[in-house]
Amino acid sequence: MNTVKGPDSKEERIERMVLQYQLPLLRLCYAYLHDVELARDAVQETFIKAYRSLDSFRENASEKTWLSRIAINACKDLQKSSWFRHVDRSITLDMIPEPAAPVEPGDVSLTLEIMKLPAKLKEAALLCWFQGMTYNEAAETLGISLQAVGRRLDRARRKLRFVMEGSE
Repeated sequence: MNTVKGPDSKEERIERMVLQYQLPLLRLCYAYLHDVELARDAVQETFIKAYRSLDSFRENASEKTWLSRIAINACKDLQKSSWFRHVDRSITLDMIPEPAAPVEPGDVSLTLEIMKLPAKLKEAALLCWFQGMTYNEAAETLGISLQAVGRRLDRARRKLRFVMEGSE
């Protein structure tokens, strides 16, 4: 006997989320983990966790912020694993995937510097600058205040300006 699915079944909903958010989440996880395969694992884990808890998703947050929070937590879990700490995670320019549009050399070095920021600053930068989230969405995703997002982005800008200009 076949199961009849409603117009918005759990499977259809998660399938739509995968189609809509897989690539942005992969970019987020790659920037966080510096490894394509680990990023793919984190995204897969994100959608598995989302599927399992989809019934309890209250929709107080947008799907994008909810999935981004799950993805960041999946990345943190991967970083905590014992083997992750023993692998060289330094990034070289040849490791960065080819962009869809031509990139200026300064953009590549800026991206590398963003990836080196402390975790809290990097999270805010990735969500706002790479994922295009508003401060409100980033605050909701990170579970912090709107002002905290602004402060983290300001600190990230100052650190990046110092590194990129090579002066105080």
